[in-house]
Amino acid sequence: MSSARSLVLVTVDCLRADHVGFLGYKRPTTPFLDSLSAESIVLENAIAAGAPTYYSFPAIMASRYPLGMGRDVIGLSPDEPTIATTLNQIGYSTAAFIAGNPYLSKRFGYAEGFDVFEDFLEEDIKSTTYPEKSNGRTRSRVNQFVRQASYNLGLQSVYDELHFRYSQKIASRSTKSLDQLRRFPASDVIVSRAANWIRQSGHNPFFLWLHLMDPHSPYYPPHDALNLLGENEMNAVRACYLNSLWNRAGMAERRYAHVREEMLYLYDSSIRWVDQQVAGLVKSLQDLKLWDHCILALTADHGEEFLEHGGRMHTPPSVTEELVHVPLLMRIPGVGARRVNAPFSLLNLAPTLLDCVQAPSPADFRGRSYCQQLKAGQDWNDEIVVECISGCRNPFRKNDRRGPRILAVRDARYKLILDFDRKTDQLFDLQSDTRESHPLPRDVAKPVRRRLLERARKHIAQSPHSRDTNSQLVLALRNLMLEPGLEAQYL
Repeated sequence: MSSARSLVLVTVDCLRADHVGFLGYKRPTTPFLDSLSAESIVLENAIAAGAPTYYSFPAIMASRYPLGMGRDVIGLSPDEPTIATTLNQIGYSTAAFIAGNPYLSKRFGYAEGFDVFEDFLEEDIKSTTYPEKSNGRTRSRVNQFVRQASYNLGLQSVYDELHFRYSQKIASRSTKSLDQLRRFPASDVIVSRAANWIRQSGHNPFFLWLHLMDPHSPYYPPHDALNLLGENEMNAVRACYLNSLWNRAGMAERRYAHVREEMLYLYDSSIRWVDQQVAGLVKSLQDLKLWDHCILALTADHGEEFLEHGGRMHTPPSVTEELVHVPLLMRIPGVGARRVNAPFSLLNLAPTLLDCVQAPSPADFRGRSYCQQLKAGQDWNDEIVVECISGCRNPFRKNDRRGPRILAVRDARYKLILDFDRKTDQLFDLQSDTRESHPLPRDVAKPVRRRLLERARKHIAQSPHSRDTNSQLVLALRNLMLEPGLEAQYL
């Protein structure tokens, strides 16, 4: 084992492919990763198997389709093989540092196979403070009366606007800094903890997983991140107002569009901070003489929407490109830099990484390794399946998990989206319609539509037969015990 390579997997929540420099973004969000790409394999068409987090990570960690255990369960089964359990069983030291994402916690099975697992959900991180919870008295009895009277008179929008402005005025009095507003630990906290673990892990090969939440809404990057991006005219009060407005429901799209550029600035600054911290992680590996024997992969669980299809953030779940097209960079010592345009599903990431460290993949994995193709410079044109549940804004609610499916089948050029709720199927030519705004007429590209429909049919037909009944039962029982109310602080 002493000659085995270590593996570092960095996953960044909500990181869009088109907002990193090594995939063409103009704003300097990722200068370090851009430089690292010069010695790495960059998969330009990496696609998440589902979105958001609770639909994407079964594929990343367990090489399993999001709905492979059924639509009414989320998370991983305790006996489900993952990249972590596989490496741990063959002698790797394993650790995960997860920046407070509740869907990647111990309760959902993601701690299996890790010697050290920190999800930062129950401890006070000194450099990260959280907004104070409401004491339930935001609206007085008089306010409640005015609200009801306004609604009865058809003045709901007037009341909501006035109440929003009043709430922002109150909030501005106690807002001191971006750090005070941040909901999740910043990536410097996660990387620092990970670097300490690496220093203490000795010379054993290790698997390290970091999940960073900086680009997740609400967007409150550190002041240093704003400075790094070089356009710092933002203060905490303005950032608080922007995030509150962006999170409001029911407004006309033009109201959101008015602040879109400022929201992108906050989002991009958060990405810049991630880039800075990944640079620090690599520096630690270099200082410890581990970098030359370490594979590093960086990707995202899903992207983020900024009104491209009328939505914001990443709810409700969808399969549009801004949500499922993610960056994927793999630095493998001894393997030359290369850019791959072929479509690559994150379902194949775990078996590919295991192959690259010469470890066997579990038989239960649904994806396959592309390690040899990447090393040999070969191309491919797979048909990738992406799936989620329509309208599942809150997977803690059982009824949300049981909605109709949205499924996409995508190859290098075309993408077919099947919405079983709306009973529609739309075919897009991503080469000529990168924004997915003009579905092709039904009499155009008929052979392509037929081929992708057949792939979708096979996927749906195979799903029930690929399930492990015992694992499915364990997952179903665990999901029945989800604590109601816990999710509210994360939505």
